[in-house]
Amino acid sequence: MDQVTVKKLNPAGQETWRYTGRVLERHTDRLVLEANFNRDDLPFHEIILRCGDRFVETFYADRWYNVFAIHDRDDDRLKGWYCNIGRPAEIGDDVVSYIDLALDLLVYPDGRQLVLDEEEFSALVLSPELQQQARLALEELQASFTARFAGGSDTAAGSYFDR
Repeated sequence: MDQVTVKKLNPAGQETWRYTGRVLERHTDRLVLEANFNRDDLPFHEIILRCGDRFVETFYADRWYNVFAIHDRDDDRLKGWYCNIGRPAEIGDDVVSYIDLALDLLVYPDGRQLVLDEEEFSALVLSPELQQQARLALEELQASFTARFAGGSDTAAGSYFDR
């Protein structure tokens, strides 16, 4: 499968992070890729992100978030899902980029949810409409994961639960 470059942008459109991933699935409305965590080991809200951990990342062209399923580098055990709230991704042939709006959701394998970076989000200079869209995206993700763990349907969740 082909490689893509992922570009994370701030609300001003400036690149803040770049890495590559391998395409697993390509659809008209989303891209699923696999990338490896490329930073030193890092304790992160009850989990350890380890250099080499496998991330299965789903970027949407029509949703205000992306979702990363985090798997342990040694045994592929699911550590959780990290969800970035941001503008819908721009998906090209060899580049996917998204504007990160700071607000994040971490979901543990047992279904617990932790909203992250609310202060950072509040400090951003965003229009009321953009703030509302970000909050709606967070609510959609929370409801989707809640339904999934309650045994309900997860229409907003997409394929990332199965990764």
